[in-house]
Amino acid sequence: MSSLRLAVFDVDGTLIDSLDTIQAAMSLAWNRFALGSPPPEQVRRIIGLSLVDACARLLPEADLTLHRGVAEAYKEAFHQIRLRPGHLDPLYPGARAALDRLEDEGWLIGLATGKSRRGVEAMLDAHDLHGRFVTIQTADDNPSKPDPTMIHRAARACGVESHRVAMIGDTSYDIMMAVAAGAAPIGVAWGYHPVEELRQAGARIICDEFESLVRGLDSVLGDSPCAPQR
Repeated sequence: MSSLRLAVFDVDGTLIDSLDTIQAAMSLAWNRFALGSPPPEQVRRIIGLSLVDACARLLPEADLTLHRGVAEAYKEAFHQIRLRPGHLDPLYPGARAALDRLEDEGWLIGLATGKSRRGVEAMLDAHDLHGRFVTIQTADDNPSKPDPTMIHRAARACGVESHRVAMIGDTSYDIMMAVAAGAAPIGVAWGYHPVEELRQAGARIICDEFESLVRGLDSVLGDSPCAPQR
């Protein structure tokens, strides 16, 4: 039996804090269609979903044509914001050190995100993270979370069984995806969904900082017993 372990990270709200950019881009997209302003708390709730699915939740009375139109306007707005001088969606404190430590401990590391491939590439460029992830699953090639396809494809790409995968994310969509895939669902408390929702969705542990995340992953998929939820 393979001893490989795969840690799959969500991006927005888990590795980088992109909330301001996402909300600004969605506001510009809504303005393009004279829809007014999207409620900020509702925008926060849809982060992590694939873009058309997210627009459908924000605009439940609209049809698919409008959902797709807003999604395209959002992508254009996000790209333009990203090109502004000095713009950067920062890594959360401790993220880079955690990736370094996991690599040193022999973990395989991947991404599973509702971002587009272009968005992921821009993030990798901005933070000099190219070559760090052995599998990258994006919204371009997969059903939206919480469908488990991203984790199944990541596991197959790495030759790892799903029960040897830890999915790390800040939203209930990440946690439900992990549960559906048979992976270990790991929540982080610094992102965009409340901790209680992560717990209710099935998070095995919930971490307050990246240092405790590294320890928690060892407890979940290592030889030591699973750490209790806090």
